[in-house]
Amino acid sequence: MHETPHAETVPSGKVYCRATTLALAMNTVVAVTGASGIIYGLRLLENLPGNKTVIVSDDAAMIAKAELGIGKRDIYAEADSHYENDEMYAPIASGSVKFDSMAIVPCSTSTMSKIACGIADNLTTRVASVALKERRRLVMVIRETPLSSIHLDNMHKLSVAGATVMPACPAFYPSPRSIDDMVNFMVGRIMDELGVENDLYRRWSGPRKPVTGSRGSRRTRR
Repeated sequence: MHETPHAETVPSGKVYCRATTLALAMNTVVAVTGASGIIYGLRLLENLPGNKTVIVSDDAAMIAKAELGIGKRDIYAEADSHYENDEMYAPIASGSVKFDSMAIVPCSTSTMSKIACGIADNLTTRVASVALKERRRLVMVIRETPLSSIHLDNMHKLSVAGATVMPACPAFYPSPRSIDDMVNFMVGRIMDELGVENDLYRRWSGPRKPVTGSRGSRRTRR
């Protein structure tokens, strides 16, 4: 295990999680795999309370460089500890080691397909296999479009096996004004599935009231 030193302060406005006693006691494994949308995994790590262990694949590191201009160390800095994806003898690869949940964000369709077929050829797929067999929370944020029938079949297998399959589909009802708003919506929904209270996005509260002062058309007034 590689310990990651913590920053003593967190930039204002960065964390939107209500860190309850239960949340602070959580042990979460976050895997970042080789799909577009590395920002989702990074933002999740920034906001998750409790103990965080991260795994970053080599492909994810390349995409992080291309999309965000950052490297593995920048992602590791948001976690308490980290492992390389080829560290198959890491403690978290064993079902005897307790963790509460695992989130694969983003999750490539290759990683998803391996897990659906029971292939555990790296630390990410092995820990996901452990989560399924031990009946622990497993959230997989798929970042691919369009989806083939093979993808859909594998998603169905995983859902039946107990995983939560979440395509990265930001909503527009919160009226996002920036990419950050859209990222926060998706990460907030991931945290919901992990059982962590958060205020990362505006939740649906019904249609907005019409603008006052407008009489509307004759048809709507009848």
